[in-house]
Amino acid sequence: MTKRLANAQDTVSTLSFNVLIPARYDSVRLPGKPLLDIAGKPMVVRVAERAALSGAKQVMVATDDDRIMQAVKQHGFDACMTQAKHLSGTDRIAEVAMQQGWSDESIVLNVQGDEPLISPTLIAEVANQLNNDCSAAMATACYAISNEADFINPNVVKLVLDDQGHAMNFSRAPIPSSSPLSAYRHVGIYAYRVKFLKLFTSLAQSALEKTEALEQLRALHYGYKIAVHVSSQTPATGVDTMEDLVAVRARFQSQQS
Repeated sequence: MTKRLANAQDTVSTLSFNVLIPARYDSVRLPGKPLLDIAGKPMVVRVAERAALSGAKQVMVATDDDRIMQAVKQHGFDACMTQAKHLSGTDRIAEVAMQQGWSDESIVLNVQGDEPLISPTLIAEVANQLNNDCSAAMATACYAISNEADFINPNVVKLVLDDQGHAMNFSRAPIPSSSPLSAYRHVGIYAYRVKFLKLFTSLAQSALEKTEALEQLRALHYGYKIAVHVSSQTPATGVDTMEDLVAVRARFQSQQS
């Protein structure tokens, strides 16, 4: 059973959904990133703690590394070993969803393993976004871009929405936008129905997906709709660099003081 960190009144959703956290040991900039210490616990465990507060029915880490699996289990969370061949976190969680035998209509959230400050509310909001939109195959999140530096930064993924709240395009380049369209910064969290998750990983990559290195473009290429939750809050930073890690550690330290 997944470890619970809060009483029922502390969770933020009554919708039934599961959270999978893909985590691999190798990282170019931060080797062993999932196991890096944050205030006495591995980073991936901190992510699982946040996910557990979202109201998820089950929270599980999907990994191909026994060190990660053992660390997660030692802290009371579920972990599942996957094949090492996977090229993306989506492929990894699809394997777990099939292992678990979840029904085709079950909702699964892909929460990145380097987001130790992720909002439990945001997780629940993305799950609800998909649940409430029968026309969408998957869901994600974004927030408004407020400065030009982010707009032109290739490390910031931009997206624009149609008038139904579905994604029209994602790009690392500045996306032309003017009223009634506006550009948003994408947040890398995804919700899928299990049926589509299994289908998605069987689809061939599109040329644009390869160019942009953004796998969500595969869904748009094949004509599937992506529902988008527009957050009014700027999400906390993830951990991609040592500078990010120092900042996150300081944040946890201040919370414990």
